[in-house]
Amino acid sequence: MSKNAVLSVSPMGFPWQTQDPFLFCVHHLDFYPEGDEKMGPKASVSGRNIGSDFSNKDGWSMYHGQDVPGFPMHPHRGFETITIARNGFIDHSDSLGAAARFGNGDVQWMTAGSGVVHSEMFPLVNKDKENPTELFQIWLNLPRKSKMVDPYFTMFWKNTVPRKTIEDTEGRRIELVAIAGAVEGLEPPTPPPNSWASDPKADIAIWTLKLDEGAKWTIPAGPEGANRTVYFFVGESLSVDGQKLSKGQLAKVDPTQEIVIENGAALGEVLILQGRPIGEPVVQHGPFVMNEPQEIRQAMIDYHQTGFGGWPLAIIRTCSST
Repeated sequence: MSKNAVLSVSPMGFPWQTQDPFLFCVHHLDFYPEGDEKMGPKASVSGRNIGSDFSNKDGWSMYHGQDVPGFPMHPHRGFETITIARNGFIDHSDSLGAAARFGNGDVQWMTAGSGVVHSEMFPLVNKDKENPTELFQIWLNLPRKSKMVDPYFTMFWKNTVPRKTIEDTEGRRIELVAIAGAVEGLEPPTPPPNSWASDPKADIAIWTLKLDEGAKWTIPAGPEGANRTVYFFVGESLSVDGQKLSKGQLAKVDPTQEIVIENGAALGEVLILQGRPIGEPVVQHGPFVMNEPQEIRQAMIDYHQTGFGGWPLAIIRTCSST
């Protein structure tokens, strides 16, 4: 194996560092207590900066929520959000009229395009037990030609997201989930029509791995010109082509090479992001991501004048917790 398969190793930071075409990735893990009648925490919120609580006090945060944790209505333009709800639930509603309660393995993919307002709240549905909640939110950029497309919202319910359990040569298990990008015979659902991921030349891959202690898996060789990053977020240690990673580190790797990853002496979890860079200027102001500063100013004007469509009522669909 080439000594140059691992290009660099660095701390993931907060939010996690990403490479073009991704803008960032956030991993939320909150150990919420029992829920009350409003589906908020049945616990004191004293000492928290309600409205902007990222304290992780007692193992959880309210974020921008008042009664229920989460992120009340806020706008986006010029990119996509991919939300992987690994545990617990998210109540989504948006200015397209779409709404859903999803969780426990479901994935939401939203193209903000020309502008959308949405809300992402974390309802604490269990009144008699704790409500652990875990999710990734990944921001995927859009090329200039797609920045102002019509917004689009879709759900990949858990039973449509392909996963499989693989055994290595020693019988140790690796659970592989493919949200985007075919791998090991898994074919993920089709991404939104104007997504960068919908272009086969973009080579977008979003995979998660759960590895038994000592388990080995080979990342298959991919396309030249793409960026590929391995994020090690649960476990003790991980070897990537012989290079040791500690929990909370990422490795930028050569996508054209097969790379063996070997887990350490505890259950390990890994996220892999891959994509061909868009290679255009990125100008970001909060929830707006465009190519030029004047486009950011226009986004602010448009949002002030139109609200990106307002806030129509919609019926929440509840997904199965199994």
